[in-house]
Amino acid sequence: MTRILITGASGLLGLNLALDAARTHEIIGVDRNTLAGVPFKVISTDLLAPNAVYRVLTESHPEAVIHCAALANLDACEADPNLARQVNAELPARFADECARRKIRLIHISTDAVFDGQKDGYYTEGDAPNPVGIYAATKYEGERAVLQINSLAIVARVNFYGWSLNGRRSLAEFFVNNLSNGKNVNGFTDVIFCPMWVNHLGTLLIQMLDRGLRGLYHAVGAQAMSKYQFGVEIARKFGLRESLISPQSVETSDLTAQRSHNLWLSTHKLSTDLGVTIPDFSTGLNEFYTQYQQGYPQKIRSYSQERAE
Repeated sequence: MTRILITGASGLLGLNLALDAARTHEIIGVDRNTLAGVPFKVISTDLLAPNAVYRVLTESHPEAVIHCAALANLDACEADPNLARQVNAELPARFADECARRKIRLIHISTDAVFDGQKDGYYTEGDAPNPVGIYAATKYEGERAVLQINSLAIVARVNFYGWSLNGRRSLAEFFVNNLSNGKNVNGFTDVIFCPMWVNHLGTLLIQMLDRGLRGLYHAVGAQAMSKYQFGVEIARKFGLRESLISPQSVETSDLTAQRSHNLWLSTHKLSTDLGVTIPDFSTGLNEFYTQYQQGYPQKIRSYSQERAE
């Protein structure tokens, strides 16, 4: 049993990863007093506070760290570039340094958005990033710092969906929530991505630790699709009206932050080095729907500190 520290433990990835991994590992989550009643230990702290990284690692004595914490709201990053840089670039660098000093394995979670999306797709780890916007730029700065400071660290570029603490953190939840209420929504036909069910991603991250991987990896879904197609697949699986989804170009949307058009990433390196097949999209979608049928969205929301009070 490995003692793993997971930052951003109330986030979409952090919480689902912690809940799954707690069955076989000793999990310690880091959170800003958001969680209640979870089946793993939680350290409540602001990681941007002076010496917070040092204190958390000293208190928890982990054998591995999976650093999920980030400022992931693109518009929030545009509104406060300084905060985005502190969270997405400087904080990962501190973890990389402290983990290297203490010989603690580290996985840093980055994003597919480091690419500008101008290529026809199938970006490999050898392709040069060209981030668009503050979020992507600060995440790229963070992954470069981690790889430079800590030669044993893993940087995983990801894109995922699943059920979250507040029920509004993933694109899949956006479609399920709105379509269930009969609301019309837009789906971008010119934004291509590779969505992975968050629980599949969590399993892969633990496997990456167990196999002793290091360096840069793309850990995204096996199938590329537009966000419009993703919404249609969600609607069909949940028996909702796909006609409520209107195809739209991201260029005509009212979003503030610029989005990359084509983020089709190759997972060949990860699949080869792990010796596994990346789970296909339909398998993840089926599991996502099964969670819905079994009341998992309500269960995960029950861990909110706000609900407990």
